[in-house]
Amino acid sequence: MSFFYHLLSTANRFLWNGPLLILLLGTHLFFTLRLRFVQRHLPTAMHYTGDGKKTSAFRSLTTALAATLGTGNIVGVSSAIALGGPGAVFWCWITGLLGMATAYAECYLCMLHRRTGEDGTIRGGVMYVLEHALHNKTAGRIFASLLLIASFGIGCSTQAGTVTETVSDLIGISPVITGFILVIAVGYVILHGSAGIKKFCAVLVPAMALLFLISCSVLLILNRNYIFPALKLILSSAFTPTAALGGVAGGSFLFSARYGIARGLFTNEAGIGTAPLAFTENKESSPEQAALLSMSAVFWDTVVLCALTGLVIVSSLLRNPSLFSTRSVTTLTGAAFSLLPGGELLLGISLIAFAYATLIGWSYFGAQAVTYLFQADALPTYRICYLGMIFLGSVLSLPLIWEMTDFINACMVLPNVAALFLLHRSIKPPRN
Repeated sequence: MSFFYHLLSTANRFLWNGPLLILLLGTHLFFTLRLRFVQRHLPTAMHYTGDGKKTSAFRSLTTALAATLGTGNIVGVSSAIALGGPGAVFWCWITGLLGMATAYAECYLCMLHRRTGEDGTIRGGVMYVLEHALHNKTAGRIFASLLLIASFGIGCSTQAGTVTETVSDLIGISPVITGFILVIAVGYVILHGSAGIKKFCAVLVPAMALLFLISCSVLLILNRNYIFPALKLILSSAFTPTAALGGVAGGSFLFSARYGIARGLFTNEAGIGTAPLAFTENKESSPEQAALLSMSAVFWDTVVLCALTGLVIVSSLLRNPSLFSTRSVTTLTGAAFSLLPGGELLLGISLIAFAYATLIGWSYFGAQAVTYLFQADALPTYRICYLGMIFLGSVLSLPLIWEMTDFINACMVLPNVAALFLLHRSIKPPRN
């Protein structure tokens, strides 16, 4: 087993530190230009969310955000800054900004090639594009299989482990008890099916995002004298070497770009092909409308939340460098929040809420893969297995599953990006 873990770890370091970064960033740039800077249509995307929680468009958006707004927005940004320096925040932000175009393209393509099932439900996703647009059913089944496995990994076990670890640190409850409670909490939602999941996400996601945004805003008010110096440091260190500060490594241009881009790509999932699954069942949305909504999910995930987290960390670092000197790469956000009365508790609640949302959102993605591979009759079995993996993830150490998930995500990128380039002429920019 140790040999397998080492092999996966080596493969992931190679893929995510070079080829995939170049491939995904190149894809983002290509579609930004091909779609004539589709990012400028963000106000139109905001308009499509309609009147809020009761609209299907809003529920689809919050379901996509539930899956992507995970611990990477908190812990991932922390590790990017610790390893790449403050300049990593800039590159993470740039990646999110450009990734909006890829998110638009992949959702547009998936909407074009949706299929209606025997029960009248509209379904879509990269697997349907591969089968019906590129006439490669084998590739479609491989992608769906990878998606199913990923749902048990990053969407399930790893998030459950985050919840139990956070609860244990906050109030000392046993992982077994926390895991059992988490299974019940997730099961109550996902056993209501896709409609129940979307309805729940429409309530949970805005609430948890608002809590985190308010906490960050209060911290920035406390750090108000350090905001502009922090912005200056982020911008300058994105292109020039910087000295070490507190618990943050000195960052060169290459390290800042590498860790910032990698974290941005991994956090918003643009190019992996998962987010369109939240929109394809929506009968009311056109391909253009759904694609704009998918693009806005990347905006909220990376351009807003990741950038805000980064600014909080860097401004707090300038305000009190000594606080960060003994922190590990994954706890810089915790150090920043410790400057706020009750901040570590608020951060813990945010981590739990983000991980819980990811558990809900990814159960929806995995269900789409099951329906494609085995039809809807297999969904009850899938949900039972999913809940079982939540409990296992709560009580086991899962470094191997993290490595497997990173590798599976890499494997999902390749057919998705290939389909995007092969079919790029059918992807139309929004009408002015």
